[in-house]
Amino acid sequence: MNKKTTEPNQKLLEYQTLRLKDLIVEIQKCCEYKELYESKLFHLPAAELKCVMLFNGERYLTIKGIAHRLDVAKSRVTKIVQGLMEKGLVDRIDDPRDSRIKLIRLTGDGMRKFREISDFKISIHRKILMQMNPEERRQTLSYLEVLRSAMEAVKESMV
Repeated sequence: MNKKTTEPNQKLLEYQTLRLKDLIVEIQKCCEYKELYESKLFHLPAAELKCVMLFNGERYLTIKGIAHRLDVAKSRVTKIVQGLMEKGLVDRIDDPRDSRIKLIRLTGDGMRKFREISDFKISIHRKILMQMNPEERRQTLSYLEVLRSAMEAVKESMV
């Protein structure tokens, strides 16, 4: 008797597992499309756009810090920063505490570009939310919090 009651739950869990995988893949594809769209809209390669967005709440970043946060080699960051410097969006200054370290900061144009990109991202997320009624928005945000927490727990177990 006990075996029969667990079988439907196993099948349901199997279906739900595959559906979660498929939904996450579809969401990732939407996010990748949005990244491509943003790259074209703001005339920045995706890596440069991501680098600019790292300055959220940061006045200065180092090459090493950018490399760590983008999960790329320092040599790749050097090229990204060089591209941003050529566009006038960042500049490089000596660290007053250690002249061997170069600090990267947004220029005035870089700060304007950062705000423009941030405003665009907010407007896209607002448009997504406006596709739902207020109760669906509340539930979606609540369930996304549950999903994020579950994903964090699984991530921690993998370390």
